Amino acid sequence: MAPLAFITGASSGIGQALAWRYHQAGYRLALVARRTDEIVRWAASRGLPPADWRVYGADVAVTDSIVAAGRECLAQQGVPDIVIANAGISVGMDTAHREDIDVMARIYAINNIGLAATFHPFIEAMRARGSGTLVGIASVAGIRGLPGHAGYCSSKAAVISYCESLRGELRGSGVKVVTISPGYVDTPLTRGNRYAMPFLMTPDAFADAAFRTIAAGRSYRVIPWQMGVVAKVLRLLPNPLFDAVLVGRARKHRGDGL
Repeated sequence: MAPLAFITGASSGIGQALAWRYHQAGYRLALVARRTDEIVRWAASRGLPPADWRVYGADVAVTDSIVAAGRECLAQQGVPDIVIANAGISVGMDTAHREDIDVMARIYAINNIGLAATFHPFIEAMRARGSGTLVGIASVAGIRGLPGHAGYCSSKAAVISYCESLRGELRGSGVKVVTISPGYVDTPLTRGNRYAMPFLMTPDAFADAAFRTIAAGRSYRVIPWQMGVVAKVLRLLPNPLFDAVLVGRARKHRGDGL
């Protein structure tokens, strides 16, 4: 039987591009999103054979919802070979506004708790089988905090640390943990950004690079590599210089009402 990839946030952007890349590689697909109709339309437009994919409706921000989707996948399609926790949101915030604290909680619910809950149903089954790969989609924004992006940057920093912890916990089990930190990818999440986005990638280009990274079993990678260099330089800057570099930088739109 063909291998199986379980992908969250599969209704658009990176998730959709990853789904297509894994389909091209001969994988069966378990596709998860709130907007299941979007996935169905996309699969039909691409001519995906019905036997090759299933769609699971879930809200990643609700733990029981995404856990139930994972358990349904196990029952319907078996233990995935690859689980990609891709679902995430990126909005700005301002701690001076009370409503933005709720926005931050929503960001964490999706980007962090939702990621762990995505992995949860599969860990014991993968351990028992002795193989599998869990992939956390972080961001280059998790390497240093950017003004106006406190919720998003801190959530992605947490993804990096969480996946590193999980990798240590699963060492020797045969289950791999891969962390991928995208730079700027042309998706609905980034099109409203009010600042320059160097080394902007198409979703398909990102998906191809991510596929190769996952197949190679690399534990961590920034995509594209140029953003990895930028991130390392920013990490090395002393705080006063880093702060000065960011003076006047446009901020992401606040996510009030999210």
